[in-house]
This record gives sequence, C-alpha cells and structure tokens, in this order.
Amino acid sequence: METFYLSQGDGRYLPTQHTAGPWTPDAQHFGPPSALLVRELESLPDDDERKLARVTVEILGPAPLSELTVSSEVVRSGRSVELLSATLAADDRVVARASAWRLAVSDTTEVSTTPTSTTPTSVLPSVDECAPAEWPDGWLGGYLDAMEWRAARGAVTTAGPAAVWARQRVALVDDEQPSPLQRVFTVADSGSGVSQELDPRHWLFINTELTVHVQREPVGEWIGLDAATTVGPRGTATARSTLHDGEGPVAAGAQALLVRRR
Repeated sequence: METFYLSQGDGRYLPTQHTAGPWTPDAQHFGPPSALLVRELESLPDDDERKLARVTVEILGPAPLSELTVSSEVVRSGRSVELLSATLAADDRVVARASAWRLAVSDTTEVSTTPTSTTPTSVLPSVDECAPAEWPDGWLGGYLDAMEWRAARGAVTTAGPAAVWARQRVALVDDEQPSPLQRVFTVADSGSGVSQELDPRHWLFINTELTVHVQREPVGEWIGLDAATTVGPRGTATARSTLHDGEGPVAAGAQALLVRRR
C-alpha cells in the first residue's frame, strides 16, 4: 500500500519506507510524524465550531522506522478557546509532543488581510509554470520520493531563500485522504531544507521544533512552501516559511535550528 503509515489499531502505526528522511534511512523526515500528530489532534471530539489556529511540534528525538504510538487529550476545554496536546512515542520513548490552540470560528471576511510572506512577492508562480525540483547530491529518497516537488523560486541545490510546490504521492494513513491541515504539516517541516544556508556536507542544522500558525485551511492537493533561513552567530538559526495553496498564503511556519560544524 502506498502510504506513510499503516494503522495497527489502538493508536499504533507502522511507518513505511516512504517516511525515511534525506539524511539517513533509519530515521523519519519529520513531515509525516508532524502530520500524524495533527491527525490525532483533529480526531479529538469537536462540534466543528472551533479550528486549529496554532500547532507546535516539539521534536524530542529521532523518529525510528518502527511502530509508533500516538495519543491526544484536551488540556484546557472552553467554548471559544481550547488547548490540545498529542504525543508520539516509540518503544515507550516519547519522540515528539504537539500542543495546539483550537479557536472558535466566526466570520471575519470583511476585515481579513493577506499574511506577510517571507519574500516581497507573496504570490507564487502556479504549479503548471514550475519545473520539477532538484535535490542536492547525496540526499536520500524515502520522503522526498513520496512527494511530488516543483521549484517555484530559487533552487534547493544552492544556498538561500527558495520556494517549492509539493503534494503527496502517497496517503498519510492507509488509504485515507489526508485533511487539508495534514497536507500542510506533511510539507511544513521542509522549510529549513528548502532554504538551507549552509553546506550539509560540512554543517549540521537540526530543527528542534516546528510551529505553524494557520489563517485558513488550504484548498487542493498542492502546498506551496516559501522559506528563508537566518543563521545567528551563536550556533542557532531560524527557518521561516509562508505556506500557500493556489489562492495564496494559508499559514506561517517557523523552525528553531541547532547549527554545528560536522
């Protein structure tokens, strides 16, 4: 079955090789685990009067390609504002935690504004205008091959800001259709890789978390990722991204990075 995860029942999931990251075949790219955590958050009972507005995924360690257990809970309930939490574990070791604010829905169309992009041009070229994206030599398949990529601005093979379009070639779990936000989180953790400022042959730049603020749910299969990384002088960096659908920006992402010479 062409999927990132196979459901084993009782909150247990078996990763497939499609989840393997570009650095090692033994650990997952954190796009699929982030989407799996969002799926679990979305499964918490709701009357559809509230939507996820912010999700932070804290990465506590590598996610192995072995059985994972996912659980979630409502930490603070409320009519207008709720705090949710989800946990991802492997062999009783917690590898990631997600916290999320779920906020009441209301009609603010008349006062809505366009999110600020990471570049002066907030509109990406359409998918049809973009050629297939290329990856640096030595990056492995797995997750990268399980996604279809188009280069929208800049180039992933060179340092600096860049933008891509991406869509899943495989399902998230079994043969389910992923939700709009699951599609966003499958892509959002790629911001630091797309906009790399450092040669990965000589430098490590490892993200410890992913935070996404959602303005609206995307429409369609393609998710645009417009990213830029800023490297500081004391071993840290920040990758910021604007996430798009075909109609424009839908969310803002950020990753804190540990930077260290290999």
